[in-house]
Amino acid sequence: MEEKILSGKKHGMAVLVTCILVLLFGIIAAIAGSVMIESDSSLLGGILIAAGIAALLFGWIPLIGLRVLKPQEALVLTLFGKYIGTLKGEGFYAVNPFCSSINPAAKTKLSQSGDVKLAQEDSVTEAIGSLVNLSGFPSNNKISLKIMTLNNNRQKVNDCLGNPVEVGIAVTWRVVDTAKAVFNVDNYKEYLSLKCDAALRNIVRIYPYDVAPGVDTTGDGIADEGSLRGSSDVVAKRIRDEIQDKVREAGLEIIEARITHLAYAQEIAAVMLQRQQASAIVDARKMIVEGAVGMVEMALQRLNDGNMVNLDDERKAAMVSNLLVVLCGNRDAQPVVNSGSLY
Repeated sequence: MEEKILSGKKHGMAVLVTCILVLLFGIIAAIAGSVMIESDSSLLGGILIAAGIAALLFGWIPLIGLRVLKPQEALVLTLFGKYIGTLKGEGFYAVNPFCSSINPAAKTKLSQSGDVKLAQEDSVTEAIGSLVNLSGFPSNNKISLKIMTLNNNRQKVNDCLGNPVEVGIAVTWRVVDTAKAVFNVDNYKEYLSLKCDAALRNIVRIYPYDVAPGVDTTGDGIADEGSLRGSSDVVAKRIRDEIQDKVREAGLEIIEARITHLAYAQEIAAVMLQRQQASAIVDARKMIVEGAVGMVEMALQRLNDGNMVNLDDERKAAMVSNLLVVLCGNRDAQPVVNSGSLY
């Protein structure tokens, strides 16, 4: 299905004025005909009455074909079930009064911009739009061409190591082909939502939550350091490309996809927190030990260079042990002063 843009239809005001004049003529002709019949001009009066009645009966029909569109709105029109074209751009349009507008996703409400109206507000808007359009067709059949953001519910997905992870994404998208959006899929909003969930699961299961050894996330057979937490831009781009491939036939364009929530699932969050704390403690201890050994080495070197104290191997070992205990301990050391002989 290819989109066809209807042009040369922005003469709604001329049609509106013409219909009003025709209805006024019908009223005036009917009144004038009645007056002429009473004054013995039956033939001319009958003609005027017939013309007035015809104008009143059929003069309002073109009003049904009037359409009002605001910027970044479109209207897909069908005539007796056949797609005839799409109105795009702001303006006051006049089309075939027997045309009907189609939008299967008009009443679909998702967690996205543009779908946050209350039911009461929708009914009021529909009533006002019907009066403005003078058509009887609900105004919410219009398709928005604006950039919208879809924020689906958070998904619980197992990463490549089997750990359950909660992930949420925000997808920025818009309609670029109204014919495909309306006719190629049943409901393009629900279709987009489902494809976003599927793409999210397909990509997240390739990556570990954090950097893990021996994991290939690029598919080239070489282990790399890709992860959900550290490679968020790369993961988001792959999710965006995956969604775009799936919704191209629906006439949608995916502008951007971003991860808005990333965390371990509740059942393993506490265990993973302990693991992270243990890893942090080990790294801190390693740094403390490396610093302490360097300080002890420097102290022994300074004592030897200055010939201040001559220590044998046993005394050096005792001094090293004491310094490491003091420097690596969790609490402040309580020194013991030896006032006697060293030996």
